[in-house]
Amino acid sequence: MGTRRKSRELAMQMLFQGDLGKQKPEDVERLFWDSREDVDDETRGFADDLHRLATQREEEVDGLIQKHAQNWRIERMPVVDRNLLRTAVAEMLGYPTTPAAVVINETLEIARRYAAPESIHFLNGVLDAIGRELLESRLKL
Repeated sequence: MGTRRKSRELAMQMLFQGDLGKQKPEDVERLFWDSREDVDDETRGFADDLHRLATQREEEVDGLIQKHAQNWRIERMPVVDRNLLRTAVAEMLGYPTTPAAVVINETLEIARRYAAPESIHFLNGVLDAIGRELLESRLKL
């Protein structure tokens, strides 16, 4: 598994942990890394960046997800799905030079490991719609 994919997976796990425990993001990071000594600095750095982007821009991230997840309230989504979406959308917002297709494909690969099989099409559809919206808004600039 590549460094970036591992970072995305770890960021999703931190968001998952924070989502379930309702902990402050900085507490989640501290507790999360206390149990992981086998992660190199580059992988950890990108994971921390994604986690911070998702938590600091939570309103914007969740707003985009809610807008494109037709008939699904974010709090009713499976916890893995919503945190996969949050990680991917945070990356799309914070790393605009990374093509949305790359972010989507990496998210779907992680989803194959953690999410229900029927979630794959849902995640793909929501992320594709968000990626298109963000691309269109950047082209208008």
